[in-house]
Amino acid sequence: MKAVFLLCALVVVVSARPETQYTNKYDNVNLDEILQNRRLLVPYIKCCLDQGKCTPDGKELKSHIKEALETYCAKCTEIQRDGTRRVIAHLINHEPEYWTELSAKYDRDGKFAHKYEEELRTIA
Repeated sequence: MKAVFLLCALVVVVSARPETQYTNKYDNVNLDEILQNRRLLVPYIKCCLDQGKCTPDGKELKSHIKEALETYCAKCTEIQRDGTRRVIAHLINHEPEYWTELSAKYDRDGKFAHKYEEELRTIA
């Protein structure tokens, strides 16, 4: 009886453990192609802003964007961490209106956007 109880307790603990990383299923998306083509980029942005339809990878991004920003991508793979920095830098430097909208939605208090802006803003 004790063994059954311990086994059940172990299953509960293991299943309750949070994921240590986000899925890497979309790590092979060609970010350069998306960032260089507004026709591809804008639908992702609109998805994240609840202003348009979401592709499966857009839904995945949207489901983690707030947590990833708040934790500086703690659960990201290296590819995701690099991609996040590239996307944010692109938005800050080339799509400031969308960056402002996204920041307002996912960082209402301005706690995290400022750090990214300082770090990733380039002198054009």
